[in-house]
Formats: sequence, C-alpha cells, structure tokens
Amino acid sequence: MPKDNSIKSVLIIGSGPIVIGQACEFDYSGSQAAKSLREEGIEVTLINSNPATIMTDKVTADNVYLLPLEVKSIVKILEERKIDAVLPTMGGQTALNLAMKCEDMGIWKKYNVRMIGVDTEAIKVTEDRDLFRIRMNEIDVPMAPSKIAKSFLEGKSIAQEFGFPLVIRPSFTLGGSGGSVVYDKENFDALLNRGLQTSPIHEVLIDKAVLGWKEYELELLRDNNDNVAIICSIENFDPMGVHTGDSITVAPAQTLSDSTYQRMRTMAIKMMRSIGNFAGGCNVQFAVSNDEKEDIIAIEINPRVSRSSALASKATGYPIARIASKLAIGYRLDELQNQITKSTSAYFEPTLDYVIVKIPRWNFDKFKGSNRELGFQMKSVGEVMAIGRSFQEALQKACQSLEIKRNGLGADGKEITNQQELLKALERPSWNRLFMIYDAMKLGISIKTIQKLTRIDMWFLQQIEELIALENEIEKYKLADIPKELLYEAKQKGYADRQIAHLLDCLESEVYKKRNDFGIKRVYKLVDTCAAEFEAKTPYYYSTFEDENESVRSDKKKVIILGSGPNRIGQGIEFDYSCVHGVLAAKECGYETIMINCNPETVSTDFSTADKLYFEPVFWEHIYDIILHEKPEGVIVQLGGQTALKLAEKLDRYGIKIIGTDFKSLDLAEDRGSFSTLLKENNIPYPKFGVIQDAEEAIELSRELGFPLLVRPSYVLGGQSMKIVINEEELEQHVVKLLNDLPDNKVLLDHFLEHAIEAEADAICDGKDVYIIGIMEHIEPAGIHSGDSYAVLPPFDLSENVIRQIEQHTKTIALALNTVGLINIQFAVKNEVVYIIEANPRASRTVPFIAKAYDEPYVNYATKVMLREKKVSDFKFNPRKKGYAIKIPVFSYEKFPEIQKELGPEMKSTGEAIYFIDDLYDEYFQNVYSERNLYLSK
Repeated sequence: MPKDNSIKSVLIIGSGPIVIGQACEFDYSGSQAAKSLREEGIEVTLINSNPATIMTDKVTADNVYLLPLEVKSIVKILEERKIDAVLPTMGGQTALNLAMKCEDMGIWKKYNVRMIGVDTEAIKVTEDRDLFRIRMNEIDVPMAPSKIAKSFLEGKSIAQEFGFPLVIRPSFTLGGSGGSVVYDKENFDALLNRGLQTSPIHEVLIDKAVLGWKEYELELLRDNNDNVAIICSIENFDPMGVHTGDSITVAPAQTLSDSTYQRMRTMAIKMMRSIGNFAGGCNVQFAVSNDEKEDIIAIEINPRVSRSSALASKATGYPIARIASKLAIGYRLDELQNQITKSTSAYFEPTLDYVIVKIPRWNFDKFKGSNRELGFQMKSVGEVMAIGRSFQEALQKACQSLEIKRNGLGADGKEITNQQELLKALERPSWNRLFMIYDAMKLGISIKTIQKLTRIDMWFLQQIEELIALENEIEKYKLADIPKELLYEAKQKGYADRQIAHLLDCLESEVYKKRNDFGIKRVYKLVDTCAAEFEAKTPYYYSTFEDENESVRSDKKKVIILGSGPNRIGQGIEFDYSCVHGVLAAKECGYETIMINCNPETVSTDFSTADKLYFEPVFWEHIYDIILHEKPEGVIVQLGGQTALKLAEKLDRYGIKIIGTDFKSLDLAEDRGSFSTLLKENNIPYPKFGVIQDAEEAIELSRELGFPLLVRPSYVLGGQSMKIVINEEELEQHVVKLLNDLPDNKVLLDHFLEHAIEAEADAICDGKDVYIIGIMEHIEPAGIHSGDSYAVLPPFDLSENVIRQIEQHTKTIALALNTVGLINIQFAVKNEVVYIIEANPRASRTVPFIAKAYDEPYVNYATKVMLREKKVSDFKFNPRKKGYAIKIPVFSYEKFPEIQKELGPEMKSTGEAIYFIDDLYDEYFQNVYSERNLYLSK
C-alpha cells in the first residue's frame, strides 16, 4: 500500500514538560516524526508546552503551538488550521490521554480529523488493565494472576485471596506512577490508597508478584499490510520488581535461549495484532522464569513509541519514530529505505555485532529524606548508553558516562567494606546496587549469596566477577613490567586509563603513554544495523580496542561539539537544544560537525543531526582520543552545560583550542574571588562574600559578613548543595558536609540579601558588541533557585532605573570577561540597587525559553559568533512581540511523597512549561504574583 495522499496535514501532540517517567526521549521521537512527515510534503503542526526542546523549534515543524496540552488548545488549532490527521503516539502517555479525551468528546469527528499510528481500541485495551487481562486470556497469552480493584474494599479482598507479595499498577499513568511492590499487609493499605488516587479513573490492577523473574522488552513495528518487524530485544539486568526505567538494560538480550526468544517474538506479534488494527510502533514487556523452563508471561503492551524506543533506535541504528511515522501515513515496511545502509529496505530485523548497556541516572541528592529503594514506580531522571564489543566493555563505558565521580565500575578506591551494609543493599535495590555488587565480590561475599539476594541472572554476575579477577591480576604488576597482552585485555574490557593507573599505582598519563608505546590504540566502529553484512552510509561510531578503524578522517575544516551527558536536575534538555542548534549553525558555516555525547534520549545523538556522531562517554580519555583522530579546528564547550565546561581546563592544558569564550574567562567567572575583583574594578555592586577552607574559617567570616548566609561550592550546576543558613550551628554543619562531599571544591559564603527581587539576563557578545536577548524577572523572591522560579519575560514591575542598571551591568561584565558567545547573569534587586549574584559565560537553561518567546534562533547566532563567522552587528533581530511569556517550573514530587516540598537555593524542578499572556491582568499571572507579595509582606 503506497502513501495515503489524502493526508496533507498532520497534528503531532507532544509530551509536555519533562517529568520523571516522561522525559526527553519523546522530544527525540516527536522531532523524528516531524522530520519524517515533512520529507513526504506533509504540513506538520505541533502542539507542546515545553520551550526547552528542539521539538518545539521552528526548524522542526511548519507550525508550532506552545500551548497547554488540553482540549481547548486542540480546538483552537483545529479552528485555525485544516488538519487531516492527528499522530498521538510520539508524546508518551500525555499525548495518548489527550487524544482519547478529544475522541470521547467527539472533537476529532467534528473537525473530520483521523487518528493515525494507533486506534482508540488499542489505547482502551492497553490502558484499561481489566480489558487488557481479558484480551490476553482470549489469545492464550499467559499473565501473572491479577484482578482489578476500583475501590479500597475490592483491593483488600484481592490481597486476601492472592497473599503477599503483590504488585499494584494504577491504570492510565506514566512512569509507573503510584505503582508499588507490597511485601506485607502492614504497608498494603497506604500503597493501595496511593495507587487508587494516582489513577485518573480510580482503578488499579493487583498482580501476584513474580519477583525474581527476568524482564525483557521487544520493540515492534507494523504496517497496514500486517507486516511486523522486531527491531530490538532488550534485557533488564535487574529482575522483576524494579521499573524498567530504573533498571540497567542490555541489548541485544544476553541470557535468553533462542527457542524462548522465538516464543516471545511470536507472542509479541500476536499481542500487537490482537489489540487493534493500526500501523506504527509498539513496545511489549515480558517476564521470564529464572529456571530451565523459561516460562513467559506478558506484563504490558504500549501501542505507541515508548520510553525504550529512543534507546532501541540508538542501540540498533534503526530510527523507529521516523519509520513509524511513515507507516502511519500508509507506507509498507518494504517500501521504505533502511536509513543506515541506504541500499536495503526497512523491512528487516537489525543484527548487532556489539552490545549496548543503558544505566539510569538518579538525583536522590536533590530530594533529601526520600526513599531511595527502587520498585515499580520510576525515580530516575535520565540515562546513559554505551556501546562496546562485549557486555563488560559497554558496562565500564556506561559507568564512565554517569558523571557520579566514578571512573568506571571499581578500580578507584571507593569500595564499601561494611559487610552488613552491602548485604542489605543487595537485597533491597537502590541507585548504587551495581557498585554494591562489585564491592561485595571484592570483599569476598560469594557469588551464590549475591545471586540469592539480588536474583540477578548468574551470567551477569559472572561477568563482573571476571572483571575483579582481571584487576587482581593487574595488581601483581607495576607499570614498567605489565605485559602488553594484559593491558590490552583491560582496555578491551572497557577499563579507563585512570582505573588502570589506580591498580598500578601510577599516573593516568603514564598509562596512556605506556599503551601507546605498546601500540594499543582506540579504534572506531560503525553502527550499521546489519553486523557489517551491508555497507553503512551513516557516520555513527563507537570506540573499542581492535585493529581496524572504520572512522575515516576527512580533509574538511571541522568542529567538535561536546554534549551534556545524562539528563539530571539542573542540566536537562535545554542544553541538548543548544547543542543541536550549535551543530546546525556550524554546518551552515561550512564546518564538518562532530557530536560527542552518551545520552540516548536526545536529538543531538540522532545520527542525522551532526555530520559525525561518536556515541561515547563525555569523559576526558574518550574525548581526547577523538580529538587526536579528527584534528578539529577546535571544541565548543559552552553549549553542553557543566559536563562540557568541566573539561575546558584540561582542553586548555593540552593546547586544544576552545571555540568561543576561552578557558581563562570561563574560570574567572567561576572563581568567586577573581570575579568579585572584576566587579569591584568596574564599580558593580555585589553581596559581601568570602572563600573558606574549613568550618573554623567559616564561623570567623560569618561574624564579618552577618547572617543570613548563602553557602555554596564552586563549579556546580543547578544549585547543587547550596543552602541558606541563619546561625553558626547550621553554618558549621553544612560546611563540614560540603567539604566531605566535594573535597576539591572551594566553599563560598555570600551575605544573603533578604526580601530582594531576582532577575536575570541572557546576552550574545562577540568581544566588542553585546546584544541582550532577554531580561527576565522572577516571581519568587531571591533565595529560590532560578530554575525553580516562575520567570516573566520581559520584566513586569522593575523600574526603568533598575532595567538600565541591568543592561549596563550585563554589557560591562560580558566585555570584561572577554565573552565570545552566550552569557547569563543573575541579579538581586533591593532598594533600587542591582547586585550581581553570578555570571555564566555559556548557554543557560533560559536561552531556549527566550528563543521561543521571541521566535529567534539565538544559539544559532551565538555559535556563528563563537566561530568568528559573524559579529553581533551582522544580525537583524526581530522586533519584540507584545505581551509576556512566563516560564513555569514543573516538579515530580509525586514520586517522593515522603519528602518536604520546600524550595530553596538548590534546584528541584525536572522540567518547565511556557505560558503566554497578553497583559498583567491575566488571572493566572495575578494568582502567582499575589503569592510573592504575600511572602514579601511577611
């Protein structure tokens, strides 16, 4: 069946602000879908309320509506535009729920809009737990014993019938929200109540828990001819009992027998066909018994592009969302081209000659007092993916990507040696269980005991055991006499030079020199979807240690853009937005663009974004080898957040050119002492401050500065570990904690300006001219992190005098720092005086928000300035729109009901939305503004 030519325009529904359970993987999917449909000449209209994404950029869609994801917004679009079809499968659960609401209200029918990519029958069957159970029974697909409860009493009755442990799964939720494993009746009542309250239809499915069974996912595509392809098999390292979003996952599946895989494949196809007649993507989850029988039961099926689809796309090189969009408009799989080989059809199942490992990234440190135990409710905020020739290599590279102050798995002297602590951690999974397994083996706890407590498949545990045996062998040698074969084996298994240096008791640079003297060098392999059976045309690479290098260096002038690594609170999708725009701008200037990043959820790691993609840890050793291989003109660090900035010092030390603002200026802005001297020389006010090295110095300084004090470390993002203290006891406790947690960082004490108003400005500077792209006023008073504050663009009640000061200070500081590119400056305003809180000569979280509000590609402009291809005076900026844009922070507190929901100088929001108002009489604005006035009056 060829393309349906009656579809001229499609509405794509986005996923809204980033929340735990629904993150930037849907930005990737939506962007892919829009690109795919526009290739077919279809007009794409997009609705989403998230300003931080590439998905809501005009480079992605023909028409972008930055509106709340609600029915009246859909009606507004349908009144203004002729829409033939709606594609609701690219925006996660949020998009599906909104599409169904519109369906139930008859809106699609009224405006003659078809739903494509899925049908209402499939959504109803898969989201209503009772209907799903009935359908699986009809097609003889086994499930765990389960029943639906629509009331507290029904739930109690089911628990009595099944016995414990039980699993509670609320209907129509995302990220396992409200889900839980209940081990005993003492906790059941509270968790049942939570599950019922979380479900929008007050319904939960209660399963007899199959804890310890192995968990798998399959990603499928189906066309209108009922052709089905399995794109990727994914195995969870953690057994059933941990949400798949919180589990380490591996692709392809490692411990599944071929006969069981074939049974699972057949089951998945049968399930997809049974739930509805639609063309598009589908994700199916299974549990497999951990015995020789390998019994299979179905867990759930999602008739949409799922959280795992982005991972599967990056793992296989098969662009699932891109192909699913074309299937939704009528194409058959065999009519479409394999995007990697460009010579075979899309109707094939990828074959991998490598292994990928995904490890989630958590931010429990932001949620003090939270329950860190993992279960059926997702708690991670991001993830990393690594590619290696073996599971061990991919595992080490994934650990190096996490940015949690580890150099990989083990070999860094940070092992825990308390046996009771380890045994407890093995039994009840938390964010660090992988490291605890390693530590337990290192301590001598038997692998059988570890397997009994964790129920992790023995094969995975043996892989880690082999790594420890290798380390023990390496420790028998010194750098001078280590055999080449042993060093080569360590590198092939993913060990970083830093880890080997720890084992050999020498310097990282000495290991680097030794392996190069031995001729042990990193090479790059293509991700080609077909295990090298066909030639790949797409330059998408990973590194390993072998003989043949498949990455051919061109003679073109080139630039490397460092990505921002895993999503976390304080460094989210807005930095990926900046990286993508940096790539597009450099391409326009004639550069070959090279992206280095390790986040599978993002648009920057789509192989069609940059000219070359290295899916590698943003970790010094990996970056340095790529730089030596590619020989770029320089490296852009100011778009990738703190991840990239932290590498600036080493790049500078090794003589590698930093494109844009140089390291000296970046460091000056971070060094509070030097920066305050700069402010003083330019007669710019700033709060009194001091730098301390121990608690005693802090107490002495506090008597000079006066309370309250803002205590914070240097070189952090998202206000990490910042705290306002009001007395000497609080000060001493926090300083001691900071010095223990961040031993190499300076600790700063600032006099905190009470009852001040906070504002910030972003600007582009070319070293001579400065253009302020936006000034925002925060609705919350100073003391609330800027990322957690409502921000209004332009300011709504700052005086002309204050705005003049902000403009003048911004220009003076940008020039004094020799800024080339972007700069963000934060201010505290008190008694008509503007004080400087901090300046960051880099892309900030607010740049995408301003770009969307004023409809201007500011990162594109800034990148051209960084590359010295343009000056600020070369750009013709659009006239400013009337009205105001409000940046609304969004939190994921529902995942942590046990914590205090108090805001302060440390950022806690996971995402943001944008809301436009015509004037300050808007009811929404007035409600939020009155809260600030109430606070200030106290």
